[in-house]
Amino acid sequence: MLRHEFQPGRLIAGASLTLAAVIYAGDAGGAWETPLFVVIPVVTGGLCLAGAVGFLTGLIRRRRGRAHGLTGS
Repeated sequence: MLRHEFQPGRLIAGASLTLAAVIYAGDAGGAWETPLFVVIPVVTGGLCLAGAVGFLTGLIRRRRGRAHGLTGS
């Protein structure tokens, strides 16, 4: 049994921020050289995608609630 509902937007946001952390950790550890501007599209793109997915998830859940006759917020 799930303890909470699955939120794919948060999963995507967490994954993009984790990727940014791995990129910076690899640069700090000397594994590779990362220019500063590389991480900015990863973070902004990931957060924009997470926002869009979260918005669509909310719309889908609201429609399913109405289709099943559920009311409330």
